[in-house]
Amino acid sequence: MIELPTAVRAMSGRGPDWAQWIETLPAWTQHQLDEWELRVDGAPTHGTTSLVLPVLTPRGRSAVLKLGFPDDESEHEHLALRRWAGHGAVRLLSAQPHRRALLLERLHARDLTTVSDVEACTVVSRLYQRIHVPALPQLRSLTMWLESRVAELSELPRNTPVPRRLVEQALTLARDLMSRPAPDAVVLHTDLHYENVLAADTEPWLVIDPKPLSGDPHFEIAPMLWNRWDELTGDVRDGVRRRFYTLVDAARFDEDRARAWVIVRVVHNAVWELSRATRPDPGWLTVCVAVAKAVQD
Repeated sequence: MIELPTAVRAMSGRGPDWAQWIETLPAWTQHQLDEWELRVDGAPTHGTTSLVLPVLTPRGRSAVLKLGFPDDESEHEHLALRRWAGHGAVRLLSAQPHRRALLLERLHARDLTTVSDVEACTVVSRLYQRIHVPALPQLRSLTMWLESRVAELSELPRNTPVPRRLVEQALTLARDLMSRPAPDAVVLHTDLHYENVLAADTEPWLVIDPKPLSGDPHFEIAPMLWNRWDELTGDVRDGVRRRFYTLVDAARFDEDRARAWVIVRVVHNAVWELSRATRPDPGWLTVCVAVAKAVQD
């Protein structure tokens, strides 16, 4: 039976559904290993919502078995990976979507935290051009996501700890984005940041762990701004703006549209933290507000 890493076992504290998933995960993992005739080839690791196990296929190929928590965000991960077919992203070898079981090519452990943030932003902007392909009809749309955010922000009490000016601004921008949708919807990763890009043998860098939607490519930038936050200590405004303009310029994005999506996303993050977290993290709220302010002139 597979011994789960401590960090994976700790996920059971996220709620009853998580506890049940963790309880069944060792047997489920063994069943998947047996069904795909895989041999364990190293110590298990994990993502934010998954167990990741190095394996060898029946033909001796190095791979990883990824078993994810069955949330909505991961439901269509296999579709995005299959659509990308290894071009700019990790190659999908096999999938059982109803079990959130993916067999993936094995990449290196090195990620984009090992290079400067500006260099990483340049790499990611090039990856945007690889993965932003015409969207699949099965994917949830960014428009639906945005409609939910408009409803959420509209119902927000005026005494929320998030500055009211930012809430009103995010609401105005969200409505404007709804009225002016992107002309061509593409496959969006939605969580593309430094640790979700790994070094590979076939290409210098490949994307992993999409939580795909269909929509406007300008939506993608925000995670590159709020990750590696500690590195911006003492230089928050200029550091965020340096990352923002590197991404916008290299990807040839529309600056105003990219800025609007960043503000909408970080205000949503703050509101989610206040409404869903058992103990809202004041540090994370500060990050969200700081990013929204930094990208504005």
